[in-house]
Amino acid sequence: MRASAGFRAFRAVALAVVVLALVAPLLWMVAASFKTNVDIYDSSKALVFTPTLDNYDTVLQQANYVQFIVNSLWVAFAATMLSLLLGVPAAYSMSRFNMKKSALVVLMARVIPGVSLLVPWYYVFSNLRMVGGFSVLILSHMFVSLPLIVYIMMGYFDGLPDELEEAALVDGLTPIGAFRRITLPLSVPGIATAGILSFIFSWNNFMFALVLSGASTKTLPVAIFDFVGYASIDWGGLMAATTVVTLPIMIIALFVQKYIVSGLTAGATKG
Repeated sequence: MRASAGFRAFRAVALAVVVLALVAPLLWMVAASFKTNVDIYDSSKALVFTPTLDNYDTVLQQANYVQFIVNSLWVAFAATMLSLLLGVPAAYSMSRFNMKKSALVVLMARVIPGVSLLVPWYYVFSNLRMVGGFSVLILSHMFVSLPLIVYIMMGYFDGLPDELEEAALVDGLTPIGAFRRITLPLSVPGIATAGILSFIFSWNNFMFALVLSGASTKTLPVAIFDFVGYASIDWGGLMAATTVVTLPIMIIALFVQKYIVSGLTAGATKG
């Protein structure tokens, strides 16, 4: 009984430490976004300070961040939709027809660091005069989001019983019809999981956009760098811009967490 009580106390303390370590930087970031640069450097005003909206005014109006938000939304949405359109049928084929070699290629694509491809990408796309446009950003994001979607959906399709499709074929449906009318509706939680994770990756991606975007196609993670100068850093504006990038994704994750959990665990009960 004592051991059980001691373990519960240890678990509660460990959980509190982990939550504090994860939440404290976010809370500090949000609080700093409402401070002036002078207050941020003043340790006596860490908790008690006079809030100001000047940083958000700089971000949303003077720095043209509304356009950067639209750019990030468009790139993330387009890359996610195209990756789902290609990745879901590919994952179904690999799962149902036991395409081990193709699955290995997908796994290798997930392992390859994206930075190793930036130089050849830049060379090829610059010769095609695509650097600075939305199309090159969408294609570069798809390189990571497409293998991610295929990997998640393969596990989900592996968890769906084959008997459902076999029954549909007996009832007169074609293989494509069985996939469209039986398998696809059942895989909505997995598709939601893959789409959400792909969107989050595209929204947060910095490396590809830094090299391949232009002045008119700059996304939010790259635009944050505007607050970092050679001689000084606008910490208030930087924290406000980072909050604008972070909070929408956190809100989305909170509302759709059940789809993420169900989709990621769907293939774990196969066999």
